[in-house]
This record gives sequence, C-alpha cells and structure tokens, in this order.
Amino acid sequence: MRGSAPDMRSVGRSWLLLTGFVLFYIIYLLFGALVFSSIERPVEEQLRRDVDALKRDFLNRSCVNGAALEAFLSKVLRANKYGVSALRNASSASNWDLASSMFFANTLVTTVGYGHTSPLSDMGKAFSILYALIGVPFTMLVLTACVQKLLVPLVLAPVGLLQRWGLEPRPAVVVHFVVLLVLVVLGFFMVPAAIFSTLEGSWSFLDGVYFCCVSLFTIGLGDFVPGTQPRQKNKALYQVSVMVYLFLGLMMMFLLLRTFHKMADLHGVTSLLQLPRCEESDQDDDREPIVEEEGDAHNDRTSPSPVAKGDGSSSPLEPGSQPSYNTINKG
Repeated sequence: MRGSAPDMRSVGRSWLLLTGFVLFYIIYLLFGALVFSSIERPVEEQLRRDVDALKRDFLNRSCVNGAALEAFLSKVLRANKYGVSALRNASSASNWDLASSMFFANTLVTTVGYGHTSPLSDMGKAFSILYALIGVPFTMLVLTACVQKLLVPLVLAPVGLLQRWGLEPRPAVVVHFVVLLVLVVLGFFMVPAAIFSTLEGSWSFLDGVYFCCVSLFTIGLGDFVPGTQPRQKNKALYQVSVMVYLFLGLMMMFLLLRTFHKMADLHGVTSLLQLPRCEESDQDDDREPIVEEEGDAHNDRTSPSPVAKGDGSSSPLEPGSQPSYNTINKG
C-alpha cells in the first residue's frame, strides 16, 4: 500500500501530461488555421477576381484564335491548381476559411498532404515550412504517447487474458494481432468508407476504401478529398470530423505496427533478419499486472534477482530476464 500512492500520482501525472499534449496539439492546429487564413484568404480572393476578369474578357472577344484559347486555358488551369475554379458553382466557398485552413494544417503536420490546396503566397509557403518543422515531430510525439497509453488495454491485457485461457505465448500473440487487425479494418476502413460514400455523392464504396487507405497510409494522393464538393452541407463540422478520424486512424496504424513488431520479436523474425527489436521502454508497472500477481511483484521488488544470486551483484542483467511482452508466461 505504501508504493500505491506514488504509483497513482505517477499515473495521474502521465495522463495529465498526455492531456496537455493533446490540448496543445489542438491549439497548434487552431493557431496554424488562423495564420494560414489571414495570409492566404486575401490572395485567394484576388485570384478569384483575376479569374473572373479573365473569363469576362475571353467571353467578350468576337474572334478567338488558338493562341488566345491556349493562354486562357493555361491561366485557368494554373488557378485551378491553387483551388480556384473558373466554374461558377465551384467558386462559391473559400479554400482558406477557418475550418478549411485547419484541415490544411492537419494534413500538413500528419504528413498526409492531399495537395488539393496549397499556399498561394511566398509568405504562406515560408510559414508552411516553419509550421511543419515544429508540427510534424510534435504530432509524432503525441501519436506515440497515445499509443503508449493504449498498449496496456489493447495489447498487453488481451494477450495476458488469452494466455490465462490456456494459449501459449506465440499463438496468443498471433490470435490477438489477427483480431486487432480485423477490428481496425472494420472500424477505420470499411465503416468510414460506407460513410464517405454516403456523404460524398460522387464516391462509390471502393472510392471510400481507397481514400481511407491513401489517408491512413499517409500517401495522400489528393484525387479524393472529403468536403470539397460545391455547397457542401455542414462543411466545417464535416472537416473537423475528418480530422478526428485521421488522428484516431493514424494512432491505430501506429498501434498495429508496434504490435506487429512485438509479434515479430517473439517469433524470432527480427533476430533472423538482424533487425532492431521493438523498444522495450514500456512502463514496468504496465507490464506487472499481466506478467505476475501482486504478491509476486512485491517479492520481486524486495528480493535479489536470480541472476544476481548466481553470478554476483556485479553481473549485469540479461535483457531476456526482464519481464516484457516477449516473455509473458514463457518460463
């Protein structure tokens, strides 16, 4: 009981720190959205006026030759590259309002980068470099911290439960990975694809699956981007929902990769290929409920280790002697 109070305080501090990371991440996205919107929206409005003037001038010509047509199309296509269309029904909404700017900032720091919208001004391009320079590593830090918290309830605890049901460590890890993979495919690919195909009128179910794959694999080809349809209903709420989906989806992809790496460690694949093992940097307190009971954990803290008894206090502990994901009930 004496050690429980400090442990609880440590757990509380870690959750408080994680909450602070997530809040700062949201604030960072809002800050980027405000800056991008203030820089790029006036430039976009000027580009829209230029395109409208170009269109009127082209329509007022009595005779159009090939050179004039090519010049008109070249300028229209260049404007369309920056998200400004010459079509009347596609030019009503701004690409740099607060929600759209936040969506762009999110795709920038998550490295998804659809490319459907890009900075128009040199100042916007320079700010994008600085913003990504800080935002990308911080986003990876937040995702890693969230995955670290999910390891116990979604990885270690289920594997320990399977072993208590009688499975050996290796089959238990494989069964757990397959179940987790199926749940992720259903929850972050199939179901969202059905939702996207419903909300985006021109998308098929396959288009939705394709978008989810290129997004969560951080490929971001940009040929399918949600919320870009003309007169999209509840566009701001829709884009925020997509941002939440991207963050949670990337977090689950990180979790899957780490689980697969640990499974490869347990089956000796990483050693066979001479690859680095998955980091054994999980908290010892996170492992103990699965590896040992409370009485055993207390005895381990108060008694010398078996290696120290046999080899002397100066002998270093072998990595395999430490309780870890790979040694759950292995002995």
